[in-house]
Amino acid sequence: MAQQMITNFNGILLFRRDYRERDMLIKFLTAEYGKKMFFIRGARRRGFKMAAELLPFTMGEYVGDLRDGLSFINSVKSVQYFENISQDIALNAYATYVMNLLDVAYPDNQPVGRWYQQLTSALQLIDQNVAPALVANVVEIQMLGAFGVAPELRGCTVCGRTDLPFDFSESYGGLLCQQHWHLDPHRLRASQAAIFYLRQFSVLDLAKVHSIKVKPNTAAELRRILDEIYNNSVGLRLKSKRFIDQMGSWYQPLKPRDED
Repeated sequence: MAQQMITNFNGILLFRRDYRERDMLIKFLTAEYGKKMFFIRGARRRGFKMAAELLPFTMGEYVGDLRDGLSFINSVKSVQYFENISQDIALNAYATYVMNLLDVAYPDNQPVGRWYQQLTSALQLIDQNVAPALVANVVEIQMLGAFGVAPELRGCTVCGRTDLPFDFSESYGGLLCQQHWHLDPHRLRASQAAIFYLRQFSVLDLAKVHSIKVKPNTAAELRRILDEIYNNSVGLRLKSKRFIDQMGSWYQPLKPRDED
């Protein structure tokens, strides 16, 4: 992209930050150019004309002056609000977490490929209260490659077999079939149900999802596996994740429809 360009763009508002006395910095994930930081002059003044269009948990089509440094928004063409996320503390927490993950995983001003659509779908599902914890799991699993940790989930990392029970080995960077479990005494000893969903979630297109149903015990085990990977292999402990842990809602669906 050129150093300066006035153009239409589609964006998901990732976060806002007060800047100076009356201004604001807003980071968008754009479909076309990746993450970009925008300087919004006068955004904190009473009567600011774009105040409603630049609220947290919004996405839309904008016209802006896009630059390699701070960019600027000229006008808003259309906007979509994630109203349930805005009003529900638990949904808010999951939405914030998946957006934080993407923000940390990718540098600014670089295209993020399919992640604009995948994040859009994730936020839409969370806003509809469709298994928010499991949607977050999908994002976590698929985001591992961006953090330089891409576990082998297609088959056994040693022999490639796909016809035996699996377990997850951090030491071997993915699955071990039953024939090679002895190679890693510290394997995670995951259930076959948890391994099944770990593999399924790694390739799931959230745009095609209308519901996700996983038994509570399996969901808790998925959470344990992903915590191990993110703590030990990625080394990432986001505040938004700690808040979810404090809520205690990782292990219990928000509504009965999320259960089998």
